[in-house]
Amino acid sequence: MLRSNRDKQQAYEFVSIEELVPQDHLLRKVDKYIDFSFIDEKVRPLYCTDNGRPAIDPIVLFKMIFLGYFYGIRSERQLEREIQTNLAYRWFLGLGLTDNVPDHSTISWNRRTRFKDTGIFQEILW
Repeated sequence: MLRSNRDKQQAYEFVSIEELVPQDHLLRKVDKYIDFSFIDEKVRPLYCTDNGRPAIDPIVLFKMIFLGYFYGIRSERQLEREIQTNLAYRWFLGLGLTDNVPDHSTISWNRRTRFKDTGIFQEILW
């Protein structure tokens, strides 16, 4: 008798991204040894505290750009697609399975404006 996996794909399951990302994954090592919290202080003056819609966490945006450089993903559109489907990337960014990934245009704008002038990349990479 043949069985189809289609029914399994529609079933609800309780899963943890923490358990799905291997303990020896390279991004776990990066997360362990690089403290990205300094980014908040660097970019705080660039954000308005009492006007506009809530901002996307600047650490998430920076880590997205970091992933692009780290894995050689040159297109922000491709980076957005990769993050949507890669569990290790989602884990690294602190995104759940159903969380929306920031749009490629948001990634691009922040790379060109906010992060360019702060020297954050130079501080980490050089």
